[in-house]
Order: sequence, then structure tokens, then C-alpha cells
Amino acid sequence: MNARLSSARLMAGIAVAGLILTGCAAGTDTSAGTAAPGGSSASAAQGEQNDADLAFVQGMIPHHRQAVEMADLVAGRSQNAQVIDLAARIGGGQQPEIDTMVGWLEEWGAEVPAEDGGMGGMGGMDHGGDMGAMGGMMTPEQMQQLQGASGPAFDRMFLEMMTEHHRGAVEMAQTELQDGADPDALALAQKIIDTQQAEITEMDTLLQQV
Repeated sequence: MNARLSSARLMAGIAVAGLILTGCAAGTDTSAGTAAPGGSSASAAQGEQNDADLAFVQGMIPHHRQAVEMADLVAGRSQNAQVIDLAARIGGGQQPEIDTMVGWLEEWGAEVPAEDGGMGGMGGMDHGGDMGAMGGMMTPEQMQQLQGASGPAFDRMFLEMMTEHHRGAVEMAQTELQDGADPDALALAQKIIDTQQAEITEMDTLLQQV
């Protein structure tokens, strides 16, 4: 009986040990299984920008550059303190956004629009291009007219042109909100809408006064 009891106890011990080893192996497999999806999620988080983000940033850079150029024309041509203040805010607000967007394109490995507005592979996005017309940008002739004006005539022309310019930017930003994917680009698009829509309202008021 003692021999049989000892044998039974031995077999029971072996069975328990087997269960423990099986449990450890199962625990290891579970850990390995959860590690893979975690790695996949991390990979998916990279490169979130899509074609809409790229189009938005590459289009908004020359658009902002022209707005800054227009704002720079105010000094020496306008005597209206409110117009001068508005132009300073437009230039001061949009130049940092240009720098930010240029940085994004460099990080994405995408081409940065040239300073003259042209960019290889996109048909030369100058001030008179098709994209300019769609985005509310001014033609070279309009820019020349603005440069040649002064006083109240300049103020009215500047406000009318910048209002049209802003509306184009708002439309571009709304398209980005609909189609874009990059969180930073989407946040900038919303900021552009909020800021420039408020400035459009301000310019509408100023136009009634000049």
C-alpha cells in the first residue's frame, strides 16, 4: 500500500508540475501576442499625413507668403492706424505659420514651394496661376495696382483684396478639415479659419469707414 501511495503521489506531483509549466508557457504566449499589436499601432501612428495634408501645406505656404507681401506694402502707403495695425497682425501671424509648414514639409521629405511661388512638378504656382485664382490670390497686375496706390484709395484696395485673399484661405482650410489626416495640419487649418474669419469681419467694418 505504501508503495502504491508513493507512486500515486509521484504521479500527482508530475501532473501538477506539468500544469504549472503549461500555465507559464501560456502566459508567455499571451505576452508575446499583445506585444505585436502594440508595435503595429506605433507604426501606424507614424506618417499620418495624407495627400490632402500635403496639398494643403504646399498650397498655403505661397498663399501666406503673398498675404505677408501685401501686408508689407501698408507701411508708407496708409495713414489709417487701424489698417496699419491689421496689416502688422496679419504679417506677424502668418510668417510663423509659414515657418512651421516649411518645417513639416522638410520632415515629410516633401518639396517646399520656392520663394517665388513656383514649384517643380506643380505647374509653377505663381501669383497668376490657376491655383492662385482658386485660392483667392492676387494676380501680378493686382499686386502692381496695390503697390501704386496710397492713402484712402490704398486702404480700400488693400482691404478688398485681403478680404478676398482671406476667403480663399478659409476655403482651403475647410477642405483640409474635411479631407486631411495629420493632427497638426488639421489644428492649423482650424486656427486659420478662426483667425482669418475674424479678420474678414474686422475688414468689413473698416471698409465702411474708409
